[in-house]
Amino acid sequence: MKILKPTFLLIYGAIIFNSCGSANVIPTPIENTNNLPLKVSEISEQEKKVWSHLDLIKDTIPGMSVEKAYSEIIKNRKGETVIVAVIDSGIDIEHEDLAGVIWTNEDEVPNNGKDDDGNGYVDDIHGWNFLGDGYDEQVEYVRILAKGDLDNPDYARAQREYIEERNKYTEYKSNYEQIIQSLNYADETISKHLEKKEYSIEEINAIETENRQLQQSVYIINYLVDDLELETVTNAKNTLKDDLEDINNWLDVRLNKSFKGRKTGDDPDDLSQKFYGNGNIMPIKKSESHGTHVAGIIAAERKNGIGIDGVANNVKIMSLRAVSNADEYDKDIALAIRYAVDNGAKIINGSFGKYYSPHPEWVKDAIIYAGKHDVLFVHGSGNESIDLDKKNNYPNDQFDNGSEISNNFINVGSIESKYGSGLVSAFSNYGKLNVDVMAPGGEIYSTMPKNEYKAQSGTSMSAPSVSGVAALIRSYYPKLTASQVKHLLMDSGVSINLKVIVGGNTNDIRPFSELSKSGKIVNAYNALIMADQISKN
Repeated sequence: MKILKPTFLLIYGAIIFNSCGSANVIPTPIENTNNLPLKVSEISEQEKKVWSHLDLIKDTIPGMSVEKAYSEIIKNRKGETVIVAVIDSGIDIEHEDLAGVIWTNEDEVPNNGKDDDGNGYVDDIHGWNFLGDGYDEQVEYVRILAKGDLDNPDYARAQREYIEERNKYTEYKSNYEQIIQSLNYADETISKHLEKKEYSIEEINAIETENRQLQQSVYIINYLVDDLELETVTNAKNTLKDDLEDINNWLDVRLNKSFKGRKTGDDPDDLSQKFYGNGNIMPIKKSESHGTHVAGIIAAERKNGIGIDGVANNVKIMSLRAVSNADEYDKDIALAIRYAVDNGAKIINGSFGKYYSPHPEWVKDAIIYAGKHDVLFVHGSGNESIDLDKKNNYPNDQFDNGSEISNNFINVGSIESKYGSGLVSAFSNYGKLNVDVMAPGGEIYSTMPKNEYKAQSGTSMSAPSVSGVAALIRSYYPKLTASQVKHLLMDSGVSINLKVIVGGNTNDIRPFSELSKSGKIVNAYNALIMADQISKN
């Protein structure tokens, strides 16, 4: 799991310095999408919550046509149950919208302290927790530096990155503290003038004054609350507070060479030590929400009148807690993949990644193992606006842009809800060789711990969007192999004949087709049509 830099930092800085079974289905529908009209009206609040399920033709929103697939192809058909392993942080398996879709190991007797099924994991009822009681961790290059191994080929690069990031987050901390101080002062000034603690933007804009301090306060509140669409002063304060907490976590934990996050008692550099951790796959704190959000995108119970609808029905989520609040360990990921394969998963979702990997061969061997056992691995490409043809992101399925090690790995970039030049998420990694396809990842509304819901962005969201579509295919067309499903997802996607902004840089405009191997957006409707055709042949 990658943590993005604080969302509004650069904009905030300006304030400080400037102001103190479907035989009858129709053929694949969309080809020349650049002739489609752009959506003129703003996306409604309801559309925002479901946009990834909508249809580009019908709704002029570039979703995956999920609802169209259900209404026109799946209808009342019955599919097979598909186990999807989510390798991530903990999952709130008691969530109102997830409790009914959690995988249970029927061969294990709950809480008897025995390994009833003989797989080496005691009381692994709903999956396995490879982190034990741990969650906070260092990033991988800090671990490299902490070991002091000067002969490590990555040591010099790690040292340069460490100094750069440490300086960056130290500056972030200083700026944020000033911003919060400015916002608090502006809030106090406005409250005193209006003689009330709560006030609207309209009331602020109605203030007429020659008092410079009051003018600056109006400007600051307007900028942070109105222009950045944070709605209220309280919301702005909470956003700043959360960002500052994340900055402090970078400085105190992720970039702290002395921090010891591992709590499982094993050696993460010794793959022979396999049976560590425990069977408790729940988050250890409410803020550990990533896995719960990912699981909901894939499989939140459909049409139950609660919360949201996941992409796929007929799914059971296997929870594998292996991703910390920084960089995952190669060993944990390799063993989690093997656990998923050995315990019946047909799809593995990996919404995590990093740019240093001490033991990439362990993970690659596990991916090959999954491929040999007909398991599809869906991976988020990463959130750093990087061309992955020029920089390795781990895990991957090749060595230095060479041939693929296995034909079961699909790497996913992210798109936004508005069709046009801003279609590709500014944060999304891309690559004509190393990103296979794009899918919705911007502001995806899904489940959060304690029966809550929230929109979040990242390729961490686009990967489970694709995992959900893959699960639909494997449920209704179970004879198709993992390799066939991978290529079907790529081949059946919607071609986008647009030039788009890359990495949020308006000076970098490229054809959408150059940003991934397929040049397409995953589309559930098209995928099921193609699956039907392939199955018949």
